[in-house]
Amino acid sequence: MAGMPPTRPYHHGDLRAALLTSAERTLRERGAAALSLRELARETGVSHAAPGRHFKDKQALLDALALTGYERLAQALEAADRPGPALEPRLAELGRAYLGFAIGNPELLELMFTRKHDPDSSALLAAAAERSFGSLIQVFTEAQERGEIVPGDPERLSLVAAANLHGLAALVAIGALDAEATLAGIADSVHHLMHGLRPR
Repeated sequence: MAGMPPTRPYHHGDLRAALLTSAERTLRERGAAALSLRELARETGVSHAAPGRHFKDKQALLDALALTGYERLAQALEAADRPGPALEPRLAELGRAYLGFAIGNPELLELMFTRKHDPDSSALLAAAAERSFGSLIQVFTEAQERGEIVPGDPERLSLVAAANLHGLAALVAIGALDAEATLAGIADSVHHLMHGLRPR
Protein backbone atom coordinates (compact mmCIF):
# COMPACT_ATOMS: atom_id res chain seq x y z
CA MET A 1 0.00 0.00 0.00
CA ALA A 2 1.39 3.40 -1.01
CA GLY A 3 2.79 5.46 1.81
CA MET A 4 3.14 2.51 4.22
CA PRO A 5 6.67 1.81 5.49
CA PRO A 6 8.08 -1.49 4.34
CA THR A 7 8.10 -4.25 6.92
CA ARG A 8 11.30 -6.12 7.52
CA PRO A 9 11.07 -9.79 6.66
CA TYR A 10 11.85 -12.44 9.23
CA HIS A 11 15.16 -13.84 8.03
CA HIS A 12 17.81 -14.94 10.46
CA GLY A 13 20.07 -17.97 10.66
CA ASP A 14 19.62 -18.48 14.39
CA LEU A 15 17.46 -15.72 15.77
CA ARG A 16 17.12 -17.21 19.23
CA ALA A 17 20.89 -17.34 19.73
CA ALA A 18 21.29 -13.83 18.31
CA LEU A 19 18.63 -12.47 20.66
CA LEU A 20 20.25 -14.11 23.67
CA THR A 21 23.66 -12.76 22.73
CA SER A 22 22.27 -9.25 22.34
CA ALA A 23 20.26 -9.60 25.55
CA GLU A 24 23.30 -10.69 27.54
CA ARG A 25 25.27 -7.72 26.22
CA THR A 26 22.47 -5.38 27.32
CA LEU A 27 22.27 -7.12 30.70
CA ARG A 28 26.01 -6.65 31.20
CA GLU A 29 26.08 -3.02 30.08
CA ARG A 30 22.74 -1.62 31.30
CA GLY A 31 21.04 -4.18 33.52
CA ALA A 32 17.89 -6.29 33.26
CA ALA A 33 15.57 -3.27 33.42
CA ALA A 34 16.91 -2.07 30.05
CA LEU A 35 15.99 -5.30 28.26
CA SER A 36 13.18 -5.03 25.71
CA LEU A 37 12.09 -7.52 23.06
CA ARG A 38 11.34 -4.67 20.66
CA GLU A 39 14.79 -3.16 21.19
CA LEU A 40 16.44 -6.56 20.73
CA ALA A 41 14.53 -6.98 17.46
CA ARG A 42 15.88 -3.65 16.27
CA GLU A 43 19.43 -4.57 17.24
CA THR A 44 19.28 -7.93 15.46
CA GLY A 45 17.65 -6.47 12.36
CA VAL A 46 14.34 -8.32 12.39
CA SER A 47 10.71 -7.25 12.67
CA HIS A 48 9.50 -6.29 16.13
CA ALA A 49 7.21 -9.35 16.17
CA ALA A 50 9.95 -11.86 15.32
CA PRO A 51 11.30 -12.38 18.88
CA GLY A 52 7.82 -13.56 19.89
CA ARG A 53 8.50 -16.77 17.97
CA HIS A 54 11.06 -17.66 20.64
CA PHE A 55 10.09 -15.73 23.78
CA LYS A 56 6.50 -15.06 24.74
CA ASP A 57 7.53 -12.07 26.86
CA LYS A 58 10.46 -10.43 28.62
CA GLN A 59 10.29 -12.87 31.53
CA ALA A 60 10.71 -15.80 29.16
CA LEU A 61 13.80 -14.07 27.75
CA LEU A 62 15.23 -13.54 31.25
CA ASP A 63 14.59 -17.19 32.11
CA ALA A 64 16.36 -18.29 28.93
CA LEU A 65 19.33 -16.11 29.86
CA ALA A 66 19.42 -17.64 33.33
CA LEU A 67 19.30 -21.11 31.79
CA THR A 68 22.29 -20.38 29.55
CA GLY A 69 24.10 -19.11 32.63
CA TYR A 70 23.52 -22.35 34.50
CA GLU A 71 24.62 -24.36 31.47
CA ARG A 72 27.87 -22.40 31.17
CA LEU A 73 28.52 -22.67 34.89
CA ALA A 74 28.01 -26.44 34.75
CA GLN A 75 30.46 -26.68 31.86
CA ALA A 76 33.04 -24.62 33.77
CA LEU A 77 32.72 -26.78 36.88
CA GLU A 78 32.83 -30.03 34.92
CA ALA A 79 35.95 -28.87 33.06
CA ALA A 80 37.66 -27.95 36.34
CA ASP A 81 36.86 -31.18 38.20
CA ARG A 82 39.63 -33.74 38.38
CA PRO A 83 38.32 -36.91 40.03
CA GLY A 84 40.79 -38.72 42.22
CA PRO A 85 42.75 -36.23 44.30
CA ALA A 86 42.02 -35.39 47.90
CA LEU A 87 39.08 -33.14 48.59
CA GLU A 88 40.96 -29.96 49.45
CA PRO A 89 42.84 -29.44 46.14
CA ARG A 90 39.86 -30.72 44.17
CA LEU A 91 37.53 -28.29 45.91
CA ALA A 92 40.02 -25.46 45.36
CA GLU A 93 39.91 -26.08 41.60
CA LEU A 94 36.12 -26.13 41.59
CA GLY A 95 36.09 -22.96 43.69
CA ARG A 96 38.45 -21.25 41.28
CA ALA A 97 36.16 -22.19 38.37
CA TYR A 98 33.06 -20.93 40.19
CA LEU A 99 34.67 -17.65 41.18
CA GLY A 100 36.06 -17.21 37.68
CA PHE A 101 32.56 -17.56 36.25
CA ALA A 102 31.08 -15.26 38.89
CA ILE A 103 33.72 -12.56 38.41
CA GLY A 104 33.33 -12.68 34.64
CA ASN A 105 29.52 -12.71 34.70
CA PRO A 106 28.25 -10.82 37.78
CA GLU A 107 25.03 -9.59 36.19
CA LEU A 108 24.23 -13.02 34.78
CA LEU A 109 24.94 -14.67 38.14
CA GLU A 110 22.56 -12.26 39.86
CA LEU A 111 19.89 -13.03 37.28
CA MET A 112 20.37 -16.77 37.86
CA PHE A 113 19.94 -16.57 41.62
CA THR A 114 17.78 -13.60 42.48
CA ARG A 115 15.23 -13.05 39.70
CA LYS A 116 11.71 -14.44 39.82
CA HIS A 117 11.13 -17.03 37.12
CA ASP A 118 8.04 -17.98 35.18
CA PRO A 119 6.44 -21.24 36.44
CA ASP A 120 6.81 -22.69 32.93
CA SER A 121 10.59 -22.32 33.22
CA SER A 122 11.01 -23.40 36.84
CA ALA A 123 11.53 -27.10 36.15
CA LEU A 124 14.13 -26.45 33.46
CA LEU A 125 15.99 -23.98 35.66
CA ALA A 126 15.87 -26.31 38.65
CA ALA A 127 17.31 -29.13 36.55
CA ALA A 128 20.04 -26.84 35.22
CA ALA A 129 20.92 -25.66 38.72
CA GLU A 130 21.03 -29.26 39.91
CA ARG A 131 23.41 -30.14 37.09
CA SER A 132 25.62 -27.18 37.97
CA PHE A 133 25.98 -28.20 41.61
CA GLY A 134 25.56 -31.94 41.20
CA SER A 135 29.28 -32.36 40.62
CA LEU A 136 29.98 -30.64 43.93
CA ILE A 137 27.67 -33.05 45.76
CA GLN A 138 29.47 -35.97 44.10
CA VAL A 139 32.82 -34.60 45.22
CA PHE A 140 31.61 -34.51 48.83
CA THR A 141 30.08 -37.98 48.56
CA GLU A 142 33.40 -39.42 47.40
CA ALA A 143 35.27 -37.57 50.16
CA GLN A 144 32.93 -39.10 52.75
CA GLU A 145 33.59 -42.56 51.33
CA ARG A 146 37.32 -41.94 51.81
CA GLY A 147 36.75 -40.73 55.38
CA GLU A 148 38.02 -37.23 54.68
CA ILE A 149 35.02 -35.36 56.05
CA VAL A 150 32.27 -35.87 58.59
CA PRO A 151 29.33 -38.13 57.74
CA GLY A 152 25.95 -36.66 56.93
CA ASP A 153 23.88 -35.58 53.96
CA PRO A 154 26.45 -34.69 51.25
CA GLU A 155 24.01 -32.24 49.72
CA ARG A 156 23.82 -30.26 52.95
CA LEU A 157 27.60 -30.36 53.37
CA SER A 158 28.20 -29.22 49.79
CA LEU A 159 25.78 -26.36 50.41
CA VAL A 160 28.21 -25.03 53.02
CA ALA A 161 30.95 -24.90 50.39
CA ALA A 162 28.64 -23.43 47.74
CA ALA A 163 27.46 -20.72 50.16
CA ASN A 164 31.06 -19.87 50.98
CA LEU A 165 31.99 -19.53 47.31
CA HIS A 166 28.86 -17.60 46.45
CA GLY A 167 29.48 -15.26 49.38
CA LEU A 168 32.98 -14.53 48.11
CA ALA A 169 31.56 -13.89 44.63
CA ALA A 170 28.95 -11.51 46.03
CA LEU A 171 31.62 -9.58 47.95
CA VAL A 172 33.68 -9.28 44.79
CA ALA A 173 30.62 -8.10 42.85
CA ILE A 174 29.97 -5.21 45.26
CA GLY A 175 33.64 -4.24 45.35
CA ALA A 176 34.26 -5.35 48.93
CA LEU A 177 36.93 -7.84 47.78
CA ASP A 178 39.48 -7.58 45.00
CA ALA A 179 38.72 -10.11 42.24
CA GLU A 180 42.31 -11.13 41.53
CA ALA A 181 43.25 -11.40 45.19
CA THR A 182 40.14 -13.47 45.92
CA LEU A 183 40.91 -15.86 43.07
CA ALA A 184 44.52 -16.13 44.18
CA GLY A 185 43.44 -16.88 47.75
CA ILE A 186 40.84 -19.52 46.96
CA ALA A 187 43.08 -22.36 48.22
CA ASP A 188 43.34 -20.62 51.61
CA SER A 189 39.56 -20.15 51.73
CA VAL A 190 39.04 -23.84 51.03
CA HIS A 191 41.66 -24.76 53.64
CA HIS A 192 39.80 -22.77 56.31
CA LEU A 193 36.51 -24.34 55.22
CA MET A 194 38.01 -27.82 55.38
CA HIS A 195 39.34 -27.32 58.88
CA GLY A 196 35.80 -27.41 60.20
CA LEU A 197 34.84 -30.46 58.13
CA ARG A 198 37.56 -32.88 59.23
CA PRO A 199 36.40 -35.84 61.32
CA ARG A 200 36.74 -35.34 65.08
